[in-house]
Amino acid sequence: MRNVVIIFRRELASYFATPLALVFIVIFLVLAGALAFQLGGFYERSQADLAPFFNFHPWLYLFLIPALSMRLWAEERKSGSIELLMTLPVTPWQAVLGKFLAAWCVAALALALTFPIWITVNYLGDPDNGAILAAYVGSLLMAGGFLAIGSCLSAATRNQVIAFILTAVVCFAFLLAGFPLVQSLVAGWAPQTLIDAVASLSFLTHFSAISKGVIDLRDLVFFASLIAAWLAATVIVLDMKKAD
Repeated sequence: MRNVVIIFRRELASYFATPLALVFIVIFLVLAGALAFQLGGFYERSQADLAPFFNFHPWLYLFLIPALSMRLWAEERKSGSIELLMTLPVTPWQAVLGKFLAAWCVAALALALTFPIWITVNYLGDPDNGAILAAYVGSLLMAGGFLAIGSCLSAATRNQVIAFILTAVVCFAFLLAGFPLVQSLVAGWAPQTLIDAVASLSFLTHFSAISKGVIDLRDLVFFASLIAAWLAATVIVLDMKKAD
């Protein structure tokens, strides 16, 4: 874990050495608040919960997380610094995990800084704080899933813009996996078992269950497995791209 921590610190410092982390955090906080109060009708609903706040998180992550993840490996490959990184006494798994955890930490910080809205809802009413805490956990896990996907696709290209677009498209497919827009793509030729399997990959379905305060082991396993699978795919892609 020592090498993972070293890479984590290096990568985290690089986020704050440039305006990237600050811009990401500010934009997330502004949009999350604006959507919750303006479109979500936080006050107008007269209910002591944060449903209007968390309902928009999947869509915020759809556009903001790819912007955070696109530089993970694409920039390293474009600048050539990936060769230097890989010559250090670290394994690809340690490098991938360290860089992923640094990006996830930035996302977690942005999420943690939304605490004033939690304080506000407690001041105005008597909410179920257990459900709110579960929603925060679900939101963080979903951000991790998006970042893992972005990490893999960033490793597949030298161009950050291409990495951004690919990540947004793939994450959009995962968000709506259980909805007709995606289901119609496989319904015509695939067996029902495969259709059900695709539907079970929906981020919205799993996040919605957690955000209601129901932390099901299946939802936790889904996000953990998805993150692990995409990080493993990142290691494989980096190994394939060594010669590039």
